[in-house]
Amino acid sequence: MTSTHTPAHPLSGLGWTDDRAAAFTPLAEAGLLPGRITRIDRGSCEVLYADPETGEAAVLRADTRPVMSGDTVQNPCTGDWIALDPHARPVPAVTAVLPRTTAIVRKSAHKRSEGQVLAANVDTVLIAVSLAADPDLGRVERFLALAWESGAEPLIVLTKSDLVHDGAFVRADVEAVAPGVTVLTVSAETGEGIDVLRALATGSCALIGQSGAGKSTLTNALAGTDAMTVQQVRSVDEKGRHTTTTRELVPLPGGGAVIDTPGLRGVGLFGGEGVDQAFADIAAVAADCRFADCSHRSEPGCAVRTALADGTLSERRWESYLKLQKENAFIASRADARLRAERSRHWKTVTKSARLARSAPKP
Repeated sequence: MTSTHTPAHPLSGLGWTDDRAAAFTPLAEAGLLPGRITRIDRGSCEVLYADPETGEAAVLRADTRPVMSGDTVQNPCTGDWIALDPHARPVPAVTAVLPRTTAIVRKSAHKRSEGQVLAANVDTVLIAVSLAADPDLGRVERFLALAWESGAEPLIVLTKSDLVHDGAFVRADVEAVAPGVTVLTVSAETGEGIDVLRALATGSCALIGQSGAGKSTLTNALAGTDAMTVQQVRSVDEKGRHTTTTRELVPLPGGGAVIDTPGLRGVGLFGGEGVDQAFADIAAVAADCRFADCSHRSEPGCAVRTALADGTLSERRWESYLKLQKENAFIASRADARLRAERSRHWKTVTKSARLARSAPKP
């Protein structure tokens, strides 16, 4: 009896699943091909797709302009699964961005209330924190909120452990502000923790963190090649240059992928649920307050004030939580105002069109 074997899809190692294939069926019937964006440039991108002639994965450059819109969050980004028209002229083109399972979205660097997608469709967010300098715990909390908001699982990677002798103490401090999150200590120089990181970073993952945290070095360690350029940090203040200037997806030898991202100076949040998850310990304390609507200021029986008084909850962490909540409330109000303005412009256009239609001469 002859057995039949259906070969795996060339992109299955990058996360192409039967469910995605089934949802893509109408697009495939229209002659489009699935692909995953590995790099975004102005007006174009690099796409990893299954070449129908060879049946193997291949890379080509495609035009992204057909799917660009005024909503920056919906525009294509690294990690997106897309529909590709390989026969478009003058160059192949992206015709649709498939629904995302996860997305790391931060507030854009300018003052407008828009989001910037750093990476899409990742299973794990690796937060790189260098042990070569004193970690900024408030910034770690911001990165955690960003990661939780994405829908992916955060994992903190303390890098450059070969450069310090008190790594265990720093790890304890970081673990204290990361309830429920794995904190791993690694050294790309000595290999410490790299095998464990490979075992935990399955599927697709994205690396975020400040410049000089060793993200590109970790990418190379996971990929087993010098996929990303690495520069030395300044010895004066342990700050790094922006070696990585764009977000780039690197396939991993055993399956999966890692998306290296440029160092983040600002970590503006673009959502509220991530903060609640990053500060789950505070929510647990607040649940014991006498009143369900306790403002944690002067009410009797406030468990938060009690925890602050006895040191169970640090003032620094509480102030960090309040600051992020305030920022999120401001972003939400700005976003609501922008949506109201867009709706107003839309209805003005509709009303104007209707008025013109009424005033047009009858045939």
